[in-house]
Amino acid sequence: MFCDMGFAPSALIVEPLGVFANDLPVATMMDFAPFVNIPTFGLCHSPANPEVIALTAAALGVPTPAPCVPVVVTPWISPSNVLIDGMPVLTEGAACECLWAGTIELTGPSPALNVEAE
Repeated sequence: MFCDMGFAPSALIVEPLGVFANDLPVATMMDFAPFVNIPTFGLCHSPANPEVIALTAAALGVPTPAPCVPVVVTPWISPSNVLIDGMPVLTEGAACECLWAGTIELTGPSPALNVEAE
């Protein structure tokens, strides 16, 4: 997955506590907890991020990225119509929004169910 305000791709972490298929954990629209399901994207360059604002001010106006700390404010919106236990499964193209104006999107296939999610 990637964030359009981040510098590095990341991988969705699917916790073995929720929805299962074929005895494997499956990511659903509710898997959006920062640092539990969504790790850092390296650095953030969003002008809405207070850390970026502070570092840019300290650099006398030179845009300066800050460490990425995702603050996800929406559940995932998935293009999938596949439901497991009544929950939409995440697939490639699923997206959620970060408070710092970034859009996080799943970009690869899942090894678990052979459905498109990462």
